[in-house]
Amino acid sequence: MAISSNFLIFSFLSLFLSHGFLKLEASHHVYMNLQTLDKSTKSTNEPYRTGYHFQPPKNWMNGPMIYKGIYHLFYQYNPKGAVWGNIVWAHSTSTDLVNWIPHDIAIYPTQKSDINGCWSGSATILPGDKPVILYTGIDPENRQVQNLAMPKNLSDPYLRVWVKSPENPLMSPNAQNQINSSSFRDPTTAWLGPDRQWRVIIGSKINSLGKAILFKSKDFVKWVQSPQPLHSVNGTGMWECPDFYPVSTVSHRGLDTSAVGSNLKHVLKASLDDTKHEYYTIGTYDLAKDIYVPDQGSVDSDLGLRYDYGKFYASKTFFDSVRNRRVLWGWINESSSEADDIKKGWSGLQAVPRKIWLAQSGKQLVQWPVQEIEKLRAKKVTLVSKLLKGGSVLEISGVTAVQADVDISFGITELEKAEVLEPKWTNPQDLCSQRGASVRGSLGPFGLLVLCSKDLKEHTAIFFRIFKGKDKYVVLMCSDQSRSSLDKSNDMTTYGTFVDVDPVHQKLSLRSLIDHSIVESFGGGGKGCITARVYPTLAIDDRAYLYAFNNGTEAVMVEKLNAWSMKKARIN
Repeated sequence: MAISSNFLIFSFLSLFLSHGFLKLEASHHVYMNLQTLDKSTKSTNEPYRTGYHFQPPKNWMNGPMIYKGIYHLFYQYNPKGAVWGNIVWAHSTSTDLVNWIPHDIAIYPTQKSDINGCWSGSATILPGDKPVILYTGIDPENRQVQNLAMPKNLSDPYLRVWVKSPENPLMSPNAQNQINSSSFRDPTTAWLGPDRQWRVIIGSKINSLGKAILFKSKDFVKWVQSPQPLHSVNGTGMWECPDFYPVSTVSHRGLDTSAVGSNLKHVLKASLDDTKHEYYTIGTYDLAKDIYVPDQGSVDSDLGLRYDYGKFYASKTFFDSVRNRRVLWGWINESSSEADDIKKGWSGLQAVPRKIWLAQSGKQLVQWPVQEIEKLRAKKVTLVSKLLKGGSVLEISGVTAVQADVDISFGITELEKAEVLEPKWTNPQDLCSQRGASVRGSLGPFGLLVLCSKDLKEHTAIFFRIFKGKDKYVVLMCSDQSRSSLDKSNDMTTYGTFVDVDPVHQKLSLRSLIDHSIVESFGGGGKGCITARVYPTLAIDDRAYLYAFNNGTEAVMVEKLNAWSMKKARIN
């Protein structure tokens, strides 16, 4: 079977796993007059720089694959400033998805077909274990066109030098195909069909009709557009960084992108340029018609399922054939102002890579940080069977609160006292905004207060509320940034999602990865995920604190809490 690896190059970044493949790119606001940052403009005090999340030493980034046992992260990078522009493909490698070594720039403008920029794309492993990259280039007319690059030396496991096809561009907008030349980008990992033809989708739009344009090829050089897109949805606008892959219905193991047959479903994800949100559906790939059909009940719009309900965009998955898993990467942008980004000298980073699989219900995906991140765990603190009375706060001492991994589970016995969920409360983000951590309820808010100042004037709250629905209990998960910083110039939006957990029969679990200015939280064993960027002015370095809290009127039990200080990873 041919290997159609997942090459992570998503919206600004790309990762390469031997037989895995990701993609890169996102929305593009071009800044024509970017200053080059040097030591005189770069801040020397960096309380918000992360310890174990991937980011370059400076400037703007936003990108992966595995080849011969080495993970490759190719990411879109601006070598001249901390905002978007002057995009090239930077390159780092890793053996564990945690520690990264930098290499020279992999792809930069040299051809007519990419002279105005090398934007996102994805990698595929061709037969014979030959990795290639399809990426979007910007030509002299500022049209978005698709190009091909390949390693110069396949014997080099680090793939440090890449060359471009003389046939570029391979796919272009023209009068015949009527493709929108300003909205035609982000080719996915290709997959090989039963007819032995390669297929790839590219994000596009016509007016407000978002779509995944499908192309086919026998040789990976000459591509023919399919008569119809793989899928399209009116009212969604431009689809950036599309992703299309199979998931098993009987196992947590990942599947190669070309897998077909029984016991699998397909996932189609789009990053929506209009809203800067992502959504995905689960459905069926009709091989005969080359179309994707979402399952009945899947919400095929911005109101649909998301990987992450916070700061998470331009994501891409890849199949890790060595560990038989599908891994998700996502780009996390800043919540600070552009002026602050320029002052600190960098902008954007990658979320911790996550294993992703289909939930037992078959109706959503589940995510969890890759196991390798646990090698950074250091000093551990454990609490067991601790009652949290209503209105109480419990300090979790003994760990480095600014750089930690916290896993807590709650037990609730007084479920009959849950508040009634009003029919109008259908939007979880709005509900979390209206009923933040300071608003007392019956069962909730309870959870974690992270990156706190000693007096709690600054804190970020990740918490649950339990409501009584029509025929079941409903769990709301929130990440409340409204008091995360005394600097009110930052975006402090509150995020939220409903989590498919039955508190009658299941414990409510919450895991948060805390890293200076980022908080990644996983509720219900990874059924609900929220990522936040925060910039406290008081709760920095050794002046940050960590608490469990319960601001509801009813007591909850901390069944178990494990918290670890996290060591610093080697990152570029």
